Amino acid sequence: MKLIKGILYSTLVTTLLTACGDKNGKYDATGTFEATEVIVSSEASGKLLNFNVTEGDQLQQGKEVGYVDTVQLYLKKLQLQANTTTVKSRRQDIGKQIAAIKQQIVTQEREKKRWENLVKSNAGNQKQLDDINSQIAYLQKQLIAQTSTLENNNAGVNGESSSLEIQVAQLNDQLSKCHIISPINGTVLSKYAEKGELATPGKALFKVADIENMFLRAYITSDQLSKIKIGQKVKVFADYGGENVKEFPGTVTWISNKSEFTPKGILTKDERANLVYAVKVAVKNSGDIKIGMYGEVSFTK
Repeated sequence: MKLIKGILYSTLVTTLLTACGDKNGKYDATGTFEATEVIVSSEASGKLLNFNVTEGDQLQQGKEVGYVDTVQLYLKKLQLQANTTTVKSRRQDIGKQIAAIKQQIVTQEREKKRWENLVKSNAGNQKQLDDINSQIAYLQKQLIAQTSTLENNNAGVNGESSSLEIQVAQLNDQLSKCHIISPINGTVLSKYAEKGELATPGKALFKVADIENMFLRAYITSDQLSKIKIGQKVKVFADYGGENVKEFPGTVTWISNKSEFTPKGILTKDERANLVYAVKVAVKNSGDIKIGMYGEVSFTK
């Protein structure tokens, strides 16, 4: 009986030591799972006329989930558009305005040629020809002056019109910011406002996180730096407590270039190490990983 007990005891101790050895050697670093979180804030001031967000909702990037009152901004836009139309109506058609003077110049040029022929044949008066030349010179100066006046008038109208159009564009931008949009694909984690409340620029409305693409932030010692590189495929383990551990494939996406003191509650391969380097390992989440959950990583190929 004693021999059997001794054998059983020896076997149990060996099994425990083997299990402990496997566990201690299985993981190279530990850390916690994180996700890309975005707190969406209001960019406009006004009442939340619609805000259809519930914690746990799955949102697509660019999806509108609510909007702030836009009535006053829209009315101001209509007023500016009406003013723009009025200003543009003052623009002159230069071609039509100077058409009459151009026609007079053409007529005088034709008359000039006729009198030049008459003078050459001694059948015309030179003074009459000189008067025609003077009239042509006067009309050309009048054409230049009127064209300049009309161009300056149109330039002023164009400047005023452009200023109004810029103001309309600014209002369009403000109107677009009244629409509350999800910036990423993700899940709503928290909701900070309700429909009917007053929104102000910078006021937090809800928090959304991409929990499909998680990261394990782990810490390694300087001795382990040579064993890993960006893009390396590794094994990630989610710890659910006790012996309940699930394995996931992961990819190293970031390695800190600065050392830091080991965060409280983090274990390393070498427990004597004080300075460690943070690394991020990307993990595709099937729904089993939660933000803040404890995890481990193995760099062994």
